[in-house]
Amino acid sequence: MASDRLACRECHAVVEPDEELCPICGSSSLTEDWSGYVVIAHPEESEIAEEMEVTEAGSYALKVR
Repeated sequence: MASDRLACRECHAVVEPDEELCPICGSSSLTEDWSGYVVIAHPEESEIAEEMEVTEAGSYALKVR
């Protein structure tokens, strides 16, 4: 991924590179190795959010390694 942002290996949230913990799930397992990007504004109404098991609005990586 060209971005310098990180993705959480647990919930796939995309976070700023200076974050040490995921603001969504609290995990410290963050990686630069991710691809795909989706912004979920209304998780309660989103089929993608349901498929990804996302309950919080935010930016998420589609694939995290």
